[in-house]
Amino acid sequence: MKAESGSFFEKLQELLESGVPFVAVTVVDVQGSVPQDSGSKMLVISEGHYLGTVGGGKVEKRAIEEAQSMLNYENGRETKFVSWALDRDIGMTCGGSMKLFFEPYNLNTWKIVIFGAGHVANALINLLVKLDCHITCIDSRQEWLDKLPKTAKLKTVLAANMPDMVKSLDEDSFVMCITMGHTTDKPILLEILKQGKKFPYLGVIGSKAKAERLKKDVLDAGLPAELQNAFYCPIGIDIGSNHPQEIAISVIAQLIQERDKAVKNAN
Repeated sequence: MKAESGSFFEKLQELLESGVPFVAVTVVDVQGSVPQDSGSKMLVISEGHYLGTVGGGKVEKRAIEEAQSMLNYENGRETKFVSWALDRDIGMTCGGSMKLFFEPYNLNTWKIVIFGAGHVANALINLLVKLDCHITCIDSRQEWLDKLPKTAKLKTVLAANMPDMVKSLDEDSFVMCITMGHTTDKPILLEILKQGKKFPYLGVIGSKAKAERLKKDVLDAGLPAELQNAFYCPIGIDIGSNHPQEIAISVIAQLIQERDKAVKNAN
């Protein structure tokens, strides 16, 4: 995979939207005789060089190897600085020194799955695509899926039987049921609970009255009583109105809270 023509920042944005893991390398300081000036930039993907240069030759080869090691590192989300004396550390004869900044992107991507592509889901997805996440939207209506933004961050799935899709979901996904109503949300939720899927976030859109109805549905399905508290309903923090955009903001705020709580607990 190689970059076609375009500016560094255009290609960086394309990679961000594609979800491909990559590292941006920037020369932040130079001393003495060096092959490239401060401010030079390069993009590196797992296969190697993608775009730009930080000097070519031995120093660039070393920078690419450093970036690739970050992409292969299990917790490679952190940035790093390196300082190299080119004669001692790189084996070059020019004798100068360079300081480089390595910034990884699209690692440990936040996975979000949304059942339903209606007005609220549309508003939610149009905001979520601005964040570092990958979204899957599942619906039985192609015409509604077609209204969603066209971006590499979003995968749309046309499914006549949405509960059948539950078994394919990764358990590190944040999952929401935002379909046409209780009739279509209920079988998806019950299928998740029956399969014992324990997502870091599980929510169903609706009112407090709907929440009580869903809790009764859990018991009627013969599931353990404690599963009545295994999901959020209503979803979102208690702010704003019932306008789809304001619901979307409140839901994203709750998702971020739960994401950060999960990261904190993991550490």
